[in-house]
Amino acid sequence: MGMDRVFQRQVKERLREMISQERYRHSLQVADTAVQLAERWRASVEKARIAGLVHDCGKSPSRNILLKRVLEFGIVMDEIEQAEPQLLHGHVSAELALREFGIDDEEVLSSIRYHTTGRVSMSLLEKIVYLADYIEPGRDFPGVDELRELAGQDLDVAVLRAMDLTLIHVIQRGLLIHPRTVAARNWLISSRRGANN
Repeated sequence: MGMDRVFQRQVKERLREMISQERYRHSLQVADTAVQLAERWRASVEKARIAGLVHDCGKSPSRNILLKRVLEFGIVMDEIEQAEPQLLHGHVSAELALREFGIDDEEVLSSIRYHTTGRVSMSLLEKIVYLADYIEPGRDFPGVDELRELAGQDLDVAVLRAMDLTLIHVIQRGLLIHPRTVAARNWLISSRRGANN
């Protein structure tokens, strides 16, 4: 999965055709933020860049297009995802990363797949992409500056804080909470407690 300049340019050109200009700009900023976090936390910069670039390639404003791709790719939905189909864009994006861009690195695909909900036993790259999506420069919400600062100090605490803010936001909007996020949050807290004992 070479991330040379030629491949990077091809990915960007294809991405421009697949997603809106606004989504494309967001993807570039997530890629840049993921690279900064990868450098800080000693993860693969190459993997962080490509995952950040294509993390939203399957995101569509149309529920029908999203569900059509879910069926086409044979993605199994749980009941929460059926009720909140936008949660599926990570799975669709991972499939498109493989099919459209030939990205077959499982760590990269997994970080794309779970960038919205997180999951138990998140890898370093998964945490980086999850957080980069949340704190990229285009994001503006109360607490984002503190979160950006925290991301350079303690990655796990920053991911945990991002999950907390996400859960609060989802609750305030009266939406369904995906159990994967709850499980990821509990896992992070438990693993931190274990490390501190």
